[in-house]
Amino acid sequence: MENYINPTRDQFKELMAQEYKGPIMMINLLKFKKKGGREAYDKYIKGLQPSFDRIGGEMTKGGDALMTVIGFEEWDEFFVAEYPSIDAFIEMQRDKGYQAAVPYRDEALEDSRLIAVKTEG
Repeated sequence: MENYINPTRDQFKELMAQEYKGPIMMINLLKFKKKGGREAYDKYIKGLQPSFDRIGGEMTKGGDALMTVIGFEEWDEFFVAEYPSIDAFIEMQRDKGYQAAVPYRDEALEDSRLIAVKTEG
């Protein structure tokens, strides 16, 4: 099984090409590295917070994963982040403050998934 940490350029291009302009939720599934993963991820969250707040992002749900009921992947944590739009999410990704925090995410994660979800019809 392949592990994924960051979106590819093609995935970002495809996201930016979406015609949907409403608010989005980003469902995050995280598997931390055994040694220091959670601590590094905490640094990532602290570093991205000003950029996240500036674009109007909101963390709405989250928690430690109990178990996977369908499938076989194992996750440590999940959370849902809400953004006013895809454009706002991309703006945050390009922010220098956010970019400075990304190495902590890379250091923290063994595997992850990020699923964009429309919140309007």
